[in-house]
This record gives sequence, C-alpha cells and structure tokens, in this order.
Amino acid sequence: MFDSTLRRFKDQVGAPLARRMSRVSPTFISLLALAVGLLAAYKQQYLWAFAFWILNRVLDGLDGLIARLHDRQSDFGGYVDILTDFIVYAALPIGLVAGSPSSEHYLALAFMLAAFYVNTASWMYLAAILEKRNAHHPDTQTTIVMPAGIIGGFETIIAYGIFLLFPAHITILFSIFAVLVFITIVQRLIWARRNVDK
Repeated sequence: MFDSTLRRFKDQVGAPLARRMSRVSPTFISLLALAVGLLAAYKQQYLWAFAFWILNRVLDGLDGLIARLHDRQSDFGGYVDILTDFIVYAALPIGLVAGSPSSEHYLALAFMLAAFYVNTASWMYLAAILEKRNAHHPDTQTTIVMPAGIIGGFETIIAYGIFLLFPAHITILFSIFAVLVFITIVQRLIWARRNVDK
C-alpha cells in the first residue's frame, strides 16, 4: 500500500552507498539477498533470523537501485530479483513452522501459502495485462507494473518481522496475514473490473 512512496525514500537513503557500488552486479546482490534470506528461514534463533530478514530486505532494495543508478537494468535481473524474493517469502514461514511443528501451525501455514499462491496469480497476470497495454507510470521503478493493494512489499516486511519476533503466535499471525492478502486479491479484482476493459 505504501510501496511507491517508501521506494522514493529508500532510494534517497540508499543512493550514496549504491553510487559507490558501480562494479557490483545487481544480480549478485539479488543472490546474496537470497542467501541471507535463507539463513533467516534456517535459523531457529529468532533475533538472528529477524536481523537476517532485515538485511535481506535491505539487499533487495539495493539491487534495483544499483541497476538504475549505473544504467544496468535488465529484464533478466528483474526476473531474478522477483524469483529470489518469492523463494524467501515461502522459505521463511516454512522454517518457522519446521522449528515448531504442530497441526495448527501447518494448517495456518497452508492457509497463508494458499493466499500467496492466489495473490501471485492475481497481481502477476494483471501486471502482464498492464504491460501489454504499456501502462507504465512515469515514476515506475520496477521491472514490471505492480498493481497496488492493501498488502504490498512494505506490509510484508512488517508482517514477517512480527512473525519472527513473536513465533509463539504464528497460528493467529499467519491467519490474519492470509485474510489481509485475500482482501488484497478482492480489492485488485474490483480495480481490474473497473479499469482493465475501459
């Protein structure tokens, strides 16, 4: 929901560092972010996992910024970026449940991952339609157009941070987040009905 506004702020804060990294491949940063994110999923020491999660998100913001500032944007780089993000988005809650297995945890995990599954189809297919129509806004800073919703990148950062800080409550936390993701899907569906066929 706040991604566009926060992306500008993030770019302003990260630009001094990104300017010094002209020799670093943005794709390397994406892969480094993946490795750090998988450490967050693997660690059962939750404060360390939280630190790795935050570092993953910092690196995820840095790869695109490096690409834009040094004119190294590519479709393949954007593809690797989103693919590595989704691996971490899946691995981290799976790691939490594997560290504290119970039928309730697995059921909540399945509910949340199902919400992610439907949400991915929701925004990616709509993004493909918008790309086909050349619907880029002048300040679009991502490889593809990402239709907004209640749950976006920023909200996911916050939610996953809460999961890691309060692992004893993941059943209810996963369930609440899944419901919010489903609401986002409905919101996007209503937006598409009103705008796509105009």
